[in-house]
Amino acid sequence: MNKAISLSDGEWKLMNLLWDHAPRTVTELVHALAADTGWSKHTIIKMLTRMEEKGAVRHEEGARAKQFYPAADRRDAARQARESFLKKVYGGSLGLMMSAMVEEQTLSPEELRELREILERAGM
Repeated sequence: MNKAISLSDGEWKLMNLLWDHAPRTVTELVHALAADTGWSKHTIIKMLTRMEEKGAVRHEEGARAKQFYPAADRRDAARQARESFLKKVYGGSLGLMMSAMVEEQTLSPEELRELREILERAGM
């Protein structure tokens, strides 16, 4: 992703499906999301149109239906979402976020162990 693309929660659902298995048609996306969202075909078409305008997805004309593909890289989108969240909630400070999570005891012992391992691998 060259430019920053902001995705809504619903758009993340569509993107994750496309990243996991592309291409997909609108009908396939409706079926895949039916139990979780209940979105209509019209809703998904509207979202895909908006996402194409953002540069997050693209389509190719298939034999019977449009085939949708992700146009944005998953890691780039995740990085941008993390950065946006940190800026919005913690003023861009990862340390402040981690400190708050530790102080509020929102990290389990397993998560704390994982964090220690990550920091050790980073040489910290």
